[in-house]
Amino acid sequence: MSTPHNQAEIGQIAKTVLMPGDPLRAKFIADTFLENVVCFNNVRNMYGYTGTYHGKSISVMGSGMGMPSIGIYSYELYKFYDVKTIIRIGSAGAYSPDLHLFDVVMVTESYSESNYARSQNGFKRHLIKASKTVNNKIAKVALRLEIPLIAGRIHSSDVFYHENPIDRESLVNDKHCLAVEMESFALFHNANALGKKAACLLTISDSLVTHEETTAEQRETAFTNMMKIALELA
Repeated sequence: MSTPHNQAEIGQIAKTVLMPGDPLRAKFIADTFLENVVCFNNVRNMYGYTGTYHGKSISVMGSGMGMPSIGIYSYELYKFYDVKTIIRIGSAGAYSPDLHLFDVVMVTESYSESNYARSQNGFKRHLIKASKTVNNKIAKVALRLEIPLIAGRIHSSDVFYHENPIDRESLVNDKHCLAVEMESFALFHNANALGKKAACLLTISDSLVTHEETTAEQRETAFTNMMKIALELA
C-alpha cells in the first residue's frame, strides 16, 4: 500500500524511524551507518531507506521543513505503515548563550504558537511533551556513549524569516525555551493523537546570540553525535 507521498509497501518500513529534515541527511545516514539498505521512497525526492544497524532493522526518512511537511510524513508513517516510534534528528538555532555549535539537545517538550494541533484535531494547548519513555532511553544511551546531552524545552516555530524581530527574551525567560526549530510540535502532536511515541534530538547549527553558524555541508554530514545516539537507541 502506498500513499500520495510515500511509495513504500507494507513491511518495507521498520517500527522505528529516524527522521531528519533534510532528505540528503537521511541518505548520508543510510550510506554511512546502515547495512543491507533498500530505498523505499523517492517521491518528491523525500528519500526513505530501511537497513540494518548491528543486525536490527531501522528506517530513516526525511521530513522536509516545517510542521505541515513533517505533519504529513509522520502521520502517514504512524497511521498507514504502523510505525511505533519516530525520532526527529534535526538542527536548531540556540536562544541560550550556554548552547554552542554542535551541542546536542534532547527535547523534553515543545512550545509553539502554531495552530497545527488545533487545526488537526482541536487540541488547544501550545505545549506538548516528548515521550518520556523514549527520552529516558536516549539519556541512557548518551551516557553510555559519553556524549554530552542537554535536556530542555524548545520553541517550534512556523516562521523562519520574521518581518518583525521575535521576542527572544520572552521566549527564553517566560517560555523557558533553549533553542528554536520548526517541526517537533507537529510530530509530538501526531504521536499523541495516534497513540504512538515521538522524541526529538537536535544539534545546534547556529546561534541567535553569537550569530555563529554551520555550513550546509556540516548540517548534512557532521551531526554524527546525534545520529549515533538515535541509531544506538533504535
